[in-house]
Amino acid sequence: MAPHGESLHTSFSNKINNISISMSKPPKLPSEHNNIQRTISDISFNLTKENIDLSTTTLLPPITEVEDAKCECCGMCEECTPQYIKRIQDKFLGKFVCGLCSEAVKEELVKNGGDKEEALSTHMSACVRFNKFGRAFPVLFQAEAMKEMLKKSKMNGRGSKSFNPREKGDKGGISRSSSCIAAITRDMNDLKIAK
Repeated sequence: MAPHGESLHTSFSNKINNISISMSKPPKLPSEHNNIQRTISDISFNLTKENIDLSTTTLLPPITEVEDAKCECCGMCEECTPQYIKRIQDKFLGKFVCGLCSEAVKEELVKNGGDKEEALSTHMSACVRFNKFGRAFPVLFQAEAMKEMLKKSKMNGRGSKSFNPREKGDKGGISRSSSCIAAITRDMNDLKIAK
């Protein structure tokens, strides 16, 4: 708030519900408060300095237009600058790959030992297979994925393992020697129905 006597030099009247309201600047302080001085804000000084600086600086370079780029793996479109598209194509053997697919290719790189071309072709073939078969028939695609998981587990020597407690051998623990169903059946046969 401005000190007394330095507010805007405006006065106006307004009628609200036929009541006249008159607003003007507040009265000056008594002479005992003459030690109040006007201060200049640093912000207002900086703003005027910025206006001067803006007029003397050169214009910024124009913003490059974005264009739609389609991922060559999954087919998703992104808005990218031509420089970004060129940088991604240089990184992925001349193919534009979206961010999600690039992460998948990086995972494939870790799996296969660092061959970028093999990782890219593996991911692209998985995307082509999904787009061709998976989107049209999602249930069949899931069945095909389960089939491949079983094939991989057999190839890695991790065949289906039984979780039958009798096949575990002597590993300690509590084992059951007999069933209690015979005792329950005997007790039920001994019951006589009261009429």
